[in-house]
Amino acid sequence: MCFTKDEFDYQVLNLTQKFYIDYPNPPYKEIVRKNSRPYNCLLIQSHYGYYICIPYRGHIKHKYAFMFKNSVRSKRAKSGLDYSKMVIITNNDYIGQTDAIVDKDEYNETRNNIEYIKNDAQKYVDEYVNYISGNKSKYDKKEFERIYQYSTLQYFHKELGMKQ
Repeated sequence: MCFTKDEFDYQVLNLTQKFYIDYPNPPYKEIVRKNSRPYNCLLIQSHYGYYICIPYRGHIKHKYAFMFKNSVRSKRAKSGLDYSKMVIITNNDYIGQTDAIVDKDEYNETRNNIEYIKNDAQKYVDEYVNYISGNKSKYDKKEFERIYQYSTLQYFHKELGMKQ
């Protein structure tokens, strides 16, 4: 699958089995998996030449996410798009070919807030890259570790254009 800038901005998809084969647990223990099925993800095209894939999750216990407010599920549990479990995709073979099915209210809330989500997710990635690269960061060591200690971004330095 190949997207051009004119064709693609965001889509709700699944990652392929090839992705999960290439990123097994262990050692990639922070990548979200469900028993024999992939998570539904919001796939966003980054202006840096990679895709950001953010999983929809039913129970998020931290604030590094876009939290849904208007769905039935979000009123029962803290559902949202979990930035800490996003993956960075440069290989189109990792992107599923068919749209994933998500809660209609959560899809509508995603669509209505897509610009905010795209900017917020990219900011989460950019702050990680800045800190790891030794560039100016708004976080000190302790705060960085608290925010990113369980983040999947640690597995995607090459895709993010960082030294290994």
